[in-house]
Amino acid sequence: MPDGLHLPLKDNISYTNFISCLVSCLAHSKDFLVEAKLGRLSGTEDDLTVEDYEAKLTDINQAEEFVDETVIDALAVCIRNVHGKYPPSGPNLRLDLLKDLHALCSKNGVYLVLHGASGLSVELINSLKSPKKDLVHVMAAAKDAMKAFVAEKMHLFGSAGKA
Repeated sequence: MPDGLHLPLKDNISYTNFISCLVSCLAHSKDFLVEAKLGRLSGTEDDLTVEDYEAKLTDINQAEEFVDETVIDALAVCIRNVHGKYPPSGPNLRLDLLKDLHALCSKNGVYLVLHGASGLSVELINSLKSPKKDLVHVMAAAKDAMKAFVAEKMHLFGSAGKA
């Protein structure tokens, strides 16, 4: 997975294409995909911590240019997903951005990748992957799952009914 996040967009595209061209023949011969990232997740991965204020959502316009000008098979994005644990308030995913990125990637035959799902509750993950007609239903199911999760924690910590 080429990682040129520290570079300006045009340089990231060039770097990603250079690395992708080097590894894609080998990767594809072994049925592997070439993945790249666009956006920056907060949290800790490989002993590197990115603070919340350093995180950067994937920009849909940059993603379109990136997908159009690179030879990647998969794009990992940031929609407020995090590496590691989510804050006590829970995830605040930008599902509207996810919908737009999914449409963009689907149109271009590129897989959409979401890192940082290990900190999500089972209920939220199941609500996101359950077959629904459109994203509005997915968002509603995710909100319901999150409400149930928060209510459970409020009861666990004795704060239910005290507002």
